[in-house]
Amino acid sequence: MGLVLQWVFLGLIAQSLIVAGEFFEPFNVSYDGRAVVIGGERRMLVSGGIHYPRATAEMWPDLISKSKEGGVDVIETYVFWNVHEPVKGQYDFEGRYDIVKFVKLVGSSGLYLFLRIGPYVCAEWNFGGFPVWLRDIPGIEFRTDNKPFKEEMQRFVKKIVDLMLEESLFAWQGGPIILLQIENEYGNIESSFGRGGKEYMRWAAKMAVGLGAGVPWVMCKQVDAPEYIIDTCNGYYCDGFKPNSNKKPIVWTENWDGWYADWGDRVPHRPTEDIAFAVARFFQRGGSLFNYYMYFGGTNFGRTAGGPNIITSYDYDAPIDEYGLLRQPKWGHLKDLHAAIKLCEPVLVAVHSPTYIKLGPKQEAHVYRDDSKCSAFLANIDEHRSATVNFLNQAYNLPPWSVIILPDCRNIAFNTAKIGAQTSIKTTGLGVSSGIYDLSSLKLMVPYESEYISKAWSFVKEPIGVWSDNNFTHLGILEHLNVTKDKSDYLWYTTRIHISEEDISFWKETQVAPVISIDSMRDAVCIFVNGQFQASAKGNWKKVVQPVELIQGQNDITLLSETVGLQNYGAFLEKDGAGFRGEIKITGFKNGNLDLTKAMWTYQVGLKGEALKYFSINEKVCTEWNPLPSDAVPTRFSWYKTTFDVPSGIDPVSLDFSSMEKGQAWVNGHHIGRYWILNAPQDGCRTCDYRGTYNSDKCVTDCGKPTQSWYHVPRSWLRPSGNQLVIFEESDKLPHKISIESHFTETVCAKVSENHAPPLHAWSYASNGTVSLNPTAPEMHLSCETGSKISSIEFASYGTPQGSCQSFSRGDCHAPNSFSVVSQACIGKQSCFVSVSNSVFGDPCHRVVKTLSVELKCSSSSSATRASLTNSLSQSA
Repeated sequence: MGLVLQWVFLGLIAQSLIVAGEFFEPFNVSYDGRAVVIGGERRMLVSGGIHYPRATAEMWPDLISKSKEGGVDVIETYVFWNVHEPVKGQYDFEGRYDIVKFVKLVGSSGLYLFLRIGPYVCAEWNFGGFPVWLRDIPGIEFRTDNKPFKEEMQRFVKKIVDLMLEESLFAWQGGPIILLQIENEYGNIESSFGRGGKEYMRWAAKMAVGLGAGVPWVMCKQVDAPEYIIDTCNGYYCDGFKPNSNKKPIVWTENWDGWYADWGDRVPHRPTEDIAFAVARFFQRGGSLFNYYMYFGGTNFGRTAGGPNIITSYDYDAPIDEYGLLRQPKWGHLKDLHAAIKLCEPVLVAVHSPTYIKLGPKQEAHVYRDDSKCSAFLANIDEHRSATVNFLNQAYNLPPWSVIILPDCRNIAFNTAKIGAQTSIKTTGLGVSSGIYDLSSLKLMVPYESEYISKAWSFVKEPIGVWSDNNFTHLGILEHLNVTKDKSDYLWYTTRIHISEEDISFWKETQVAPVISIDSMRDAVCIFVNGQFQASAKGNWKKVVQPVELIQGQNDITLLSETVGLQNYGAFLEKDGAGFRGEIKITGFKNGNLDLTKAMWTYQVGLKGEALKYFSINEKVCTEWNPLPSDAVPTRFSWYKTTFDVPSGIDPVSLDFSSMEKGQAWVNGHHIGRYWILNAPQDGCRTCDYRGTYNSDKCVTDCGKPTQSWYHVPRSWLRPSGNQLVIFEESDKLPHKISIESHFTETVCAKVSENHAPPLHAWSYASNGTVSLNPTAPEMHLSCETGSKISSIEFASYGTPQGSCQSFSRGDCHAPNSFSVVSQACIGKQSCFVSVSNSVFGDPCHRVVKTLSVELKCSSSSSATRASLTNSLSQSA
C-alpha cells in the first residue's frame, strides 16, 4: 500500500474512533505530482504565516479575518516547544500559547491550517524553539542520531499530534489541519553530523508518519527526504524548485516577503512588485502551494527573541504589520494577485505541466490548456527593459521584471509591476511606497500628538553584584547558561583582588593604566570596579580590552554578563552558550599580568527586581519605591515605575523608548520585551529599484537612526486609565520623555489609469470552468482601517496628474469634477470605489490615457481623544 493511501486509511480508521470536528465536513488530504489534493480535488493554495505567540489571543480573530480577506486559503504556524514546556513535563497552553484555540479560530473562519511542529523552528526565536532544559539531559546531542534527543523530540511531537487528535482538528476529523511539518531546514546542516545526520532525518520522517495524524508531512529544504515526505523550498524565489520525486507537488514553505533586523542594523524592506513577481513566477512554472513568511510577523514579547541580538519587533515588512494594520500597497496588491491566480485555478489543477513558449531573449510564456479552458502567464525577466511581445496573435507590453496573468489566455487580469492598490501612510512608522524610490529620503512620520507618558515616576536602585543569599562561589569561570538556565538575561560574576602600594606607584610613574582583558564574550557585558561602572561592550564572541580604575587595597571586580536572545540557527546548538570564553586577566602590573580565569568567583543569577517581581501589579510586592524628582541625577541600573492612561478607541498603541538606552519593560505585569536604542550605520540607504533579484541588504531604511524606537503594547493588556509601566534601565537615562503613541492609517493614496486591468469581479465562470471577462472600466478602491472613516479628500484629479503620494499635483489635463465625484463616493465611509473612466468624469483630453490620482485622510478611532487633547493644549498655551 502506498503511503498516500496509508494516510487515507489511517484517517478512515481514526474517523471511526474520534468524533468529527465542527468546522468542515470531514475530508481526506493527499497529493500527487501536481498539487495537494483536498477532498479528492487538486487545489492551488495560498498560505499566510501567523505565529500565535507573537500576538495576543484577542488579536487572532482580526488577523485571521484580514488574512482571509487578502485571499489566503491556509494559515501556517510553527509550534514553539519552549513556551509549551518551559519545565520538563509541565505544559502551558494558556493565553498566547493556546494553540488549540488558535487552530479552532482558523477552522471557524473557513481556512485550512499548516502546522509546522518541528520541533526545532529557528524562526528567530529564542534557542530555535528548544527548551533550555533540554541541553542538560546527560549525553544529549541535538538533531542527530542520538537516543536522548530522539526520545525527547518524539515525546513532544506526539504530545502535539495527540492534542490535535483529541480536539478533532485534523481534516479527516472535520478540522482545519491539512499539512504537518517535521524538522525544519535540516538539509542545511545535515552534513555536519555525518552518517548520524542521515540516520536521524530518516528516523524523524518515519517517526512522524507513524503518529497517525492522517495528513501529509513535509520537510523543508530537505532534498533527500524519503519518498513519503514532501520536500519543499524556502527562499525569496522558488519558481525553479523541483521536489525529489515527480510524484510530489511543488510546495514553497517560506516565501520571505521581508526580513528580520538585529539591534543596530538597518531595517529591511522587500518591494511589493518583487514579491508579486516571485509568486506569479512560482505558479507560472508549476507551483501549487506557497506560504508567506510572514503574512503577519508580530512581536517578540518577553524574552522570546532569538539571535542573538534580534529586535523585539518581528514586523518582517509583512502584508499585515506588527500592530495588525494592513501594510498598503503590499496587502492590496497581493490580494489582487491571489484573486487572479484563483481565476486560473480550474485549468491549473487540470494540467500537469504547462506549455513553454519563448517570446524573446528574456521573455517567455507558460500556457495551461485543457479542453476549452486556457490560462497563461507571460513573463519579462529582464531587469532593465520593457518588451512588447506577441502571444496568440496579440501584442502585450511587459514591464521589466514582471509577469502578467491572462486567465482566458487573452485578457490581462493582473500585472505584477502595475500597482492599483492604495498606499497607506500611518501616523507612526514608516510609509514605504512601491516601485523605484529613494529610501534615504524616507523619514519616520511625526507622531500624532505625542505626549510624555507621565511626570510622576518612582524608582528603585538595582544592587551591583551579589544581592541575595542564593549566590554561590566557584573556582574559575562558569559558562553562563549552565548557571542561569536562561531564567534571566543577567548573570553577575564577582571576584576580589588586592592592589599593593607598589602597583599604584608603578602606574603613576609609567602613566599606564591597568587594563581588564576578556578573550571572548557575548552578547553584552558591563564592567564594574568597587560598584562603580567602568565600561560596557557588545558583540558575538568579541574580545574586550578596557582600562579600569583600581585603588590600593581590596578591589571588587564585577562583570555582568548579559544574553540578548539565544542562538536560534545552526548545528550543535546544545554546545552554544553565552558569557565568557578564554582568559580573563588584568594587565599592566609591574610584575606581570593578573590571571582571573582561575580565581574564586561569586555568582549571582538575575536581578533583585526580577526575583522580587517589581513589575507585578501587586502593590505589596515592593515597598522600596521612592519618588523620582524631575531634576534627579541619572544613575545606572535602576527600576522606574509610573501609571498612565491610553487614548480611547481601538487604534493599536506603542511606547516610544527613543529617550532610553537598554533594558526591559512591563505593562500591567505583561513583559512587552527587551528594548535597546542602537543606531544603524549611516550608509546603505539608497535608491531602491524593485527590478532584479532581491536580498535583505537591497532595500533598507533607518540609516543613522535607531533600529527600533516603538514597542507594541497590545490593547488587551491595557485599561483606559491607571496602567502600570515598570522598566529596568541599564544606562544613566531617565524615563521622563517616554511617550505613548497610537498607530492608525491617516493618509491613503491611490493612482489608477484607465488602461489598468479591469476589476477582478468583472471576471465570471462558465459551467464548464472557463472564465470570461465582462467589459468593465478599471476601479479605484479606497479604504480606512476598521473603526475609521474617510474624513476629507486632500487631492483628486482625473487626467494627467503628476507626483506621488503626499506630493500629487495637477497636470495639463484635469477633469473639473474630479474632487466632487470622489468626495460624493467616499466621504464619511469606511471604504469606497470609483470607476476610472470618461463615463464618470467626462473626457478632459481626447486621445490621451487618463489617470485618477487621489489622496484622502482617515479619521482615527482615537481622534476624539486627540481633538480634546489638542484643545486643552491650545487653551493652556
